[in-house]
Amino acid sequence: MGFLLHALRRSHPLLRSHFSHPNPTALRRISSSAALRKPESAAVSTYDPADLPPRAPVGGARFHLDNPEDAMEVFVDGYPVKIPKGMTVLQACEVAGVDIPRFCYHSRLSIAGNCRMCLVEVEKSPKPVASCAMPALPGMKIKTNTPVAKKAREGVMEFLLMNHPLDCPICDQGGECDLQDQSMAFGADRGRFTEMKRSVVDKNLGPLVKTVMTRCIQCTRCVRFATEVAGVQDLGMLGRGSGEEIGTYVEKLMTSELSGNVIDICPVGALTSKPFAFKARNWELKGTETIDVTDAVGSNIRIDSRGPEVMRIVPRLNEDINEEWISDKTRFCYDGLKRQRLNDPMIRGADGRFKTVTWRDALAIIAEVLQQVKPAEIVGITGQLSDAESMMALKDFLNRLGSEQVACEGNGVNPNADLRPSYLMNTHIAGLENADAFLLVGTQPRVEAPLINARIRKTVRANQAKVAYVGPPSDFNYDHQHIGTCPKTLLEIAEGRHPFCSTLKSAKNPVIIVGAGIFNRKDKDAIFSKVESIAKTFNVVRPDWNGFNVLLLNAAQAASLDLGLVGSPSESIQSAKFLYLMGADDVNLEKLPNDAFVVYQGHHGDKSIYRANVILPSSAFSEKEGTYENTEGCAQWTVPAVSTVGDARDDWKIIRALSEVAGVRLPYDNLQGIRARIRTVAPNLLQVDEREPSSVSFDIKPDCKDQVSFEPFKPAVDNFYMTNSITRASKIMAQCSSVLLKT
Repeated sequence: MGFLLHALRRSHPLLRSHFSHPNPTALRRISSSAALRKPESAAVSTYDPADLPPRAPVGGARFHLDNPEDAMEVFVDGYPVKIPKGMTVLQACEVAGVDIPRFCYHSRLSIAGNCRMCLVEVEKSPKPVASCAMPALPGMKIKTNTPVAKKAREGVMEFLLMNHPLDCPICDQGGECDLQDQSMAFGADRGRFTEMKRSVVDKNLGPLVKTVMTRCIQCTRCVRFATEVAGVQDLGMLGRGSGEEIGTYVEKLMTSELSGNVIDICPVGALTSKPFAFKARNWELKGTETIDVTDAVGSNIRIDSRGPEVMRIVPRLNEDINEEWISDKTRFCYDGLKRQRLNDPMIRGADGRFKTVTWRDALAIIAEVLQQVKPAEIVGITGQLSDAESMMALKDFLNRLGSEQVACEGNGVNPNADLRPSYLMNTHIAGLENADAFLLVGTQPRVEAPLINARIRKTVRANQAKVAYVGPPSDFNYDHQHIGTCPKTLLEIAEGRHPFCSTLKSAKNPVIIVGAGIFNRKDKDAIFSKVESIAKTFNVVRPDWNGFNVLLLNAAQAASLDLGLVGSPSESIQSAKFLYLMGADDVNLEKLPNDAFVVYQGHHGDKSIYRANVILPSSAFSEKEGTYENTEGCAQWTVPAVSTVGDARDDWKIIRALSEVAGVRLPYDNLQGIRARIRTVAPNLLQVDEREPSSVSFDIKPDCKDQVSFEPFKPAVDNFYMTNSITRASKIMAQCSSVLLKT
C-alpha cells in the first residue's frame, strides 16, 4: 500500500498535497463491518415481502400455470416471485419487473448466450452468470444491481464498442438502437482501447435488407431467425476470433418471404431497411396502429408517416395472428401507395381519352346510364382490398336498383356461404400450434399466407408434426410428403387406401387446410365434399377440436361471404350492360359486351381502368377507417394514417352519394349508420378482435352429386410480390420480382 501511495505521489503532482498531510492524526479512520462489506445481503435481510409494493412485469411478461405444483419461488433483488419450473433467470427477472440488458437473447429464438450482456449475480455462484441461459432453481437469490453485475456489464459493453464504428450520426438505426440505449444505461463513460477498429465487407442480401457489417456485434439473431423461423439456410457465422463475421456461405441473396424481419430483430445498425435508408429519423414519424390487407391473415402493423406520405410499415405484436413478424410484401409495398394513384373523377370522351370532371358531373352521368338499363343487366364486383362497409353499401345500392348480381373477386362461381365453417380457418391461426398432422389440399401457404406457413413450420419443429401436400410442385421450408397433384389422391384417402391414412388415424389433433384457389374450379363442391368426408372419417372435427380449415387469399373474401355477396361474376358479365367495379382488377373482362358501360371505383390506375367509361377515385386502406375480416373470422379495423390523395373519397361515401343522385337513397349517412346495417346482416363483423365459434355440423349439408375432376391443381399465386393494385404499383415489389424470383 505504501508503494502504491509513493507511486501515485510521483506520477501526479496534484496528489502530493493530499497524501502529504502535515498532521497524520487528522486522517479519518475507516471502519468496516459485514453489513457494509455486503450491503446487498444486509438490505435483503431487512425486506419483508408483505411490505414490498407489487411490480409490473417487463414488457407484459406473463405465464400460465396448469398445475400450481409446477411453480417455484425465487428472489430477485430480494423480491419474491413465483414462476413455472423451467424458466430461465432472465425470464424470472422480467416477471419480477426487472429489465435485464441483452443483445443475443430473443424470446422467439433459441438461446445462444454469446453476448454476455445479461450477466447477473447469483448467491453462492463464484462469478456472474449469463441469465438468458441459466435455469432458475427453487429458492435462488438473484441480484441484478450489485457492483459486481454493473462492473461485468461495463466490461462487456467496452468489448462490444471496441470495434463498433462511430456511425451513429449516419446510421438508420439511430434513435431506436439497442446498443445506443444500453451503452447509455449500462456502459462506462470511457473506453481503454486505442487500437485500430476492424472493418468487415458488406454483404448483398437483396433489394430489401441493407448491410453494414462493420457494425455487427455477432449476436447471431439474424442467423437463428433465418434458420428457425424463416426456414432458409442463407446466413451463418464465418471465421474465428477477430475474423469472425456474419454472411452467406456462398455469394447469394436472402430469398425468404420473411427476410425483412431481420431488420427488426437486429439490435444494432448492421441490418437496416434498404428502401428506407436515409429517408427519415424515427422521431420525425407519426405512428398509426392498423392492420395489413395484402393477404387474408390480417397482420397487425404500424404505419409510420411523415406528413401525407407513408414512410415505412413495421409489425405490431399480436400473439394470436402474426406474433411479431410480417411478410416482405406487407412491409415493403408502401411505396405503391403513392404511385399510379387516381386523384380526380374522370370520364372517357368520344376520342377515347379521359378528362377530369367534377364529382357532380361524374355521378350524374352514371345515374343517367342507370336509368336506361334493366335491373337484370346491372352487375357489381368488389375487389380484394374492399372493406366490409363499402361492400355492404354496394350490395344495398344494387339491390335497391333491382339487381342481385353482386360478387367479390376470388370467390368463384356460386360460392357456398350458407355455413361459415365451410370458408373459414376454424382451428384459428394460433390453434395450429396444437396440431400433430397436416393435410394441405391445393394450397401453397408459403406464398399465399407466409405467416400461417411460419406457424406450420413452428409446429413441425416443436411437435414433429407430419405434413402431407396435395397440389402442384411447390417449395416448402419444412419436411413434408408430396402425395399427389390432383383430387385423385383425395379419393384414395377418403376410401382409406392411401398410406397417409395411418398418420391421420393416429393423430390426436389432425388439421386439413384447403386452399381458396379451389374456389375457381368447376368441381369445387365435389372437392369440398370429399374433404369433408375425410374430416368425418378421421375425426378431424370434434366438440373439442375443429381441424377443418380454408385458407383464403384476399382480405375481402371472408367479409364478402358473411355479407352475402354470392353472385357469379363470370356468368353475369356476359349479359351485363352496366358493370360497377369497386377496386376489382383481377376480373376477366374478355366476355363483357362491347357496349357495356363500366364504372371503375378505386385508388390505383390498374388493369380495369383500360375498360372503364367513368373513373371514381377512392381511398386506400391507409387513408380510411374500415372493417376487415381475416381468414379465421376475426374482424379488425383499419385506422387512417395519412390524408386521402387529391379529390378521392371513401368507397362507401361515393356509393351513398351516387344512390341519392340515382334516386334510391341509402338510409345511412355515417359509419355508425352503416355499421348498424351490418349488424342486421352479419353481427360478427362488429365484434372486433373476437372469433365467433360455429357449432353447426357439416351433416346438415346436402350430399354433393357432382363428380370430381382429375385435373391437376394449379397455383393460386403466380407472383408473391405482385398480387393486388398496391403491390403492382410498388417499385420495391417490382425489384423483388425481377431479382428474387430468378434466384
